[in-house]
Amino acid sequence: MNNIVFFDLETQKLFEDVGGRNNIALMRLACGVTYSTQRGDFAVYWESDAPALIAELKSADRVVGFNLKSFDYEVLKPYAPNERLAYLPTLDLLESLHRALGFRVSLDSVASATLGAHKTADGVQSVAWFRQGLLDKVAEYCKSDVDITRRIYEFGRDNGFVFYLSRLGSKQRVQVNWKV
Repeated sequence: MNNIVFFDLETQKLFEDVGGRNNIALMRLACGVTYSTQRGDFAVYWESDAPALIAELKSADRVVGFNLKSFDYEVLKPYAPNERLAYLPTLDLLESLHRALGFRVSLDSVASATLGAHKTADGVQSVAWFRQGLLDKVAEYCKSDVDITRRIYEFGRDNGFVFYLSRLGSKQRVQVNWKV
């Protein structure tokens, strides 16, 4: 059985704290969550656990996430300066959808249209929780995003399409090829 590892992370800082989107590597890992199909469960990693998180990602047959290549892997770079995370076997759902549509869509847009589910918070709220020491809330939010990402992937893999909400709020269908 292939080990697919679904992954998302939350940061300690916001774009405004690090001088903008060109400085993602300065945002620092607050919490990373994986769901492994081999393990059948979630794992939570904190900043001190970054080496173990990176080891799990490297051991996966495929890493699946939403905006991994442009964001999550960039956040992890300082923790693995000699690793080439972008070369891991990765399915970045945002990248796939962007290629198909010609524009970016949000995870919440795809989740609500495809699954009838919504994200439980956002990155700004997560950073606020982190700063308040509410680490359980950060981990639960990150787990929720990993679960939503897994469910979207499975829907797209099994059906060959997912839905998203257009800017006007109408449900639109987009073809995907997410077979392993």
